Amino acid sequence: MIELTRLNGNRLVVNCDLIKYAESAPDTVLTLVTGEKLIVLEPSAEVMRRTLEYRASVLGAAWPEASAALGAKAGSDVHKSSQHSVHG
Repeated sequence: MIELTRLNGNRLVVNCDLIKYAESAPDTVLTLVTGEKLIVLEPSAEVMRRTLEYRASVLGAAWPEASAALGAKAGSDVHKSSQHSVHG
């Protein structure tokens, strides 16, 4: 579950497993697998970041031995990304 903000400022918690896709037009519109649409303040990239963070936490809780590997992978990805930005 990820916490997001409606356009009126109210917070809501969304089951991110139900998000079918996110559009930025210019507000972020989430379409759920049920067909329901939610408009939130957070940009699509932030919704994706929170979703990935949540899923990593679920995996880490279910499989504690994976936590170290997940942390190492995330650090490696950040390092590669920063190198690409500098050299790209």
